[in-house]
Amino acid sequence: MKIPTKSYPTFHSLLTIALILFVLAVNKGTTDAKAISKIDVGVILDLGTVAGKMMETCISMALTDYHHSTQNYTSTQLVLHTRDSHGDILDAASSAIDLIKNVQVQAILGPQTSSEAEFVADIGNKTKVPIISFSATSPSISSTKTPYFIRTALNDSTQVKAIAAIVKAFGWRQIVPIYEDTDYGKDIIPYLTDAIQDVDAHVPYRSILSPSSTVVQIQNELNRLKTMQTRVFVVHMTLSLGSRLFSTAKEVGMMTKGYVWIITDGLTDLLSSMDASIVDSMQGVLGVKPYVPKSKSLDNFRKKWKRKIFQENHDIDEADLSVWGLWAFDSVWSLATAIEKVNTISPRFNKPNDSRNSTDLEALGVSQIGPELVESILQTKLNGLSGKFWLKDGQLQSSTFNIVNVIGSKGRRNIGFWSPTLGISRELKVTGKKIYKTYKGDLGAIIWPGETTKEPKGWEKKLKIGVPMKKGFTEFVKITEDPLTNATNVTGFCIDVFKAVIAAMPYAIPYEFVPFVKNNDQSAGNYNTLVHQIYIQEYDAVVGDVTIVEKRSLQVDFTLAFSESGVSMVVPIKNNHRKNEWIFLKPLTRDLWLTIGAFFILTGFVVWVLEHRVNEEFRGKVTEQVGMILYFSFSTLVFAHKERVISNLARFVVIIWIFVVLILTSSYTASLTSMLTIQRQQPTVTDIKALIRNGDFIGYQQDSFVFDLIQSMGIHPSKLIGYATEEEYHVALEKGSRNGGVSAIVDEIPYIKIFLAKYCRKYMMVGPTHRTGGFGFAFPKGSPLAPDISRSILKVTQGEKMNTIDEAWFGKQVCSEQDEESNIFSESLTLEDFKGLFFIAGAASSVAFLIFLSIFLFEHRNILTSEGSISQKLSSLAKQFNNEKHISTRGSKKIYPSSCRTTTKEHIDDAGYDASFPQGPITNVSLRQEDTVLSLEEIMSFPQTEPSMPIQDCTLFIEMTSLN
Repeated sequence: MKIPTKSYPTFHSLLTIALILFVLAVNKGTTDAKAISKIDVGVILDLGTVAGKMMETCISMALTDYHHSTQNYTSTQLVLHTRDSHGDILDAASSAIDLIKNVQVQAILGPQTSSEAEFVADIGNKTKVPIISFSATSPSISSTKTPYFIRTALNDSTQVKAIAAIVKAFGWRQIVPIYEDTDYGKDIIPYLTDAIQDVDAHVPYRSILSPSSTVVQIQNELNRLKTMQTRVFVVHMTLSLGSRLFSTAKEVGMMTKGYVWIITDGLTDLLSSMDASIVDSMQGVLGVKPYVPKSKSLDNFRKKWKRKIFQENHDIDEADLSVWGLWAFDSVWSLATAIEKVNTISPRFNKPNDSRNSTDLEALGVSQIGPELVESILQTKLNGLSGKFWLKDGQLQSSTFNIVNVIGSKGRRNIGFWSPTLGISRELKVTGKKIYKTYKGDLGAIIWPGETTKEPKGWEKKLKIGVPMKKGFTEFVKITEDPLTNATNVTGFCIDVFKAVIAAMPYAIPYEFVPFVKNNDQSAGNYNTLVHQIYIQEYDAVVGDVTIVEKRSLQVDFTLAFSESGVSMVVPIKNNHRKNEWIFLKPLTRDLWLTIGAFFILTGFVVWVLEHRVNEEFRGKVTEQVGMILYFSFSTLVFAHKERVISNLARFVVIIWIFVVLILTSSYTASLTSMLTIQRQQPTVTDIKALIRNGDFIGYQQDSFVFDLIQSMGIHPSKLIGYATEEEYHVALEKGSRNGGVSAIVDEIPYIKIFLAKYCRKYMMVGPTHRTGGFGFAFPKGSPLAPDISRSILKVTQGEKMNTIDEAWFGKQVCSEQDEESNIFSESLTLEDFKGLFFIAGAASSVAFLIFLSIFLFEHRNILTSEGSISQKLSSLAKQFNNEKHISTRGSKKIYPSSCRTTTKEHIDDAGYDASFPQGPITNVSLRQEDTVLSLEEIMSFPQTEPSMPIQDCTLFIEMTSLN
């Protein structure tokens, strides 16, 4: 019989069991040692929208990824509590109160819209619960007012510069924003307007639509926009309203050629989630959206997200991951990371001591970890799916934007980038120096609305330009009608200038001229009324001879002036044939006449003093000497003095004085000639005050502002008569005030020049010129065209084109220039004009006199040093001065003998004893015959007999020196 044996476990089996038990024990101990703190976090979204569902999926996936990545070292676990706001502000606020009061969440993610976030942010601020919003982009909400509000999205105001850069790149001058009537829609507009104005563009109109606007209401607003010139629209609204807007815009024909549509990131980022029909109605639209750098982790997340959202939401047919979802994902990571750094063991709310007297919000209490958690969130930095994720001033910082073009069924195509440092660029790679640029050439090819590649001009409607109807002075503006075609032709100087200015503009401006006339082809009003038509939006501009005045500038903006400015007066010329016997005295003033007379006497006296002792002609009786002084001095006026001046000092004085006399006589002659000319052509009146005193009638140009100007001078309207043409001016001035005409015409200088060019011999421009602004083009207040037109005016007026236009319409106007010259009245010459000349003459006479006096006193110093009284010394000096002084002289005498054969010593001796020649020894004798000159020795050697050939026609020169 076989004995059964007992079975025992082997050693290896026992060891395996022991190890398993040990591991289980260790794991249990580790879990017990490491306590996980659960932190409640609220989520408020509009789960009825695709965007809300998309962000909810991103939040849940972010939490899962975070816990999976940090499960080995994290000590906290976020527990999400989601609430549906239904897109309602009150529901969002009540959801926040519920989460804080009943769940005691330590942070809230959301809400979805800016209007909801503004209410919830106040609740978070009072309870110190951080409100983290990744989709509330309205600039009105900030951490400055609500420190517990954290925006993990870009502020809407960060994209306005990108939009403005596009506007500048294409040179559009006006844009019209279309936005919804909510905080989200309205809060961006001030920033957008400022950015548009910074690039020299303008916002002429703002289109506001209610979020609940019907298709009919949208149609009415779009039809209003169609009547305006502007064709550039910037759309900022939510997806629901934006979809209805573009569908309606296509129906009313505003998605065709010539239109420009730009959408903000709120719509651009959701293009992929829109219905195909909506995308089809948006073809050619430009959009901006935050730039998200490509990464492998982003691609993987996108694939997972698509699987998950379609699994959880079977009602969604089309959805794409937007930047809001990426910001939501990064916000969860940022919050979880910040909570991990904060002491979160059993976080609680501090309740008020007396809850019975507190409000509902105060009864919620205050989060203990709120202040520390907010600070930790703001300091968190990470590289998220959306790129670099860091906060400053409680919000995500500005970054680069994509510029996209809506093309095809996929929704969008990237055509470039915009960054704060580079501006518009095709690529983000930076090579070389960073330069901010806004060149449209740096963008890719664009398909505009209407499936065209032709760049829209920005406005389609032609500018309706009013022009004045004039009877006279048609050189400026002339309106005619073609009898064959009945077409209206507008010509003239102002019209040609405007056309030249438009041609010089950097962009095209379509326009049409509309005459300001009634049904009977008569002017519809004066110039003030014409300018007012711009203010009431009848005209887009006014072109013509419109003067820039202060009253008109209150209603319109004027460009720079393109013509001469000023108002003056035209009066008839009177021919004054009446002789004025004393007119010869008028060229010089009385002071100048007296000064000249004094210098004549002074100069004559000085010359007499210098010549009296040495020149016989300046000696004689006292009366003769006084007469010589006056005669010699005044005879220099006609340079007729025959007295020989011997003294060098006297010669110096006379030369200087003759120079002075030459200047004085030339100036006198010129002034007298001018006066005699003007005496024959003088204006009938030179001052408007004289017209007022006499009660004369004054003419002006009809419909001109000059009427108001003359009235402001104190002239009664009954004394003013309006005229329209140059011929009417002429007739009225010829008649004069006493015969039903006027005594003067007051008008602007450009018109006066035209008038004087035709009637230059009968009238002249007189009186002071009243400054005006000149002619300018008028545009509506705030029009961006006005500064551009002004710059273009400078180009034209500073070039040859302006001269060509001016000469074509006005010619050279030589006659009017002559009249202007005759208007310059000659004034008498004054002493001030010749002070320097008299100083020179006086200085010359004084110096010569002092030199003579010094020499005279030195020669008779013995008298000065002699004993005697002063009177005796002066008497002795006077006697010496009166005595004649003989000085060394040199001279020659011509002798004409009957025959040169006898020209010998007898002639020389006879000449030496000639009483009219200074006595003295002969020092030089010469005999000249034709070209032969004989010396004294040769003469003395002549034979005393007559030569065989007689010598005729010779001259004997004898030079001798006489000593006193």
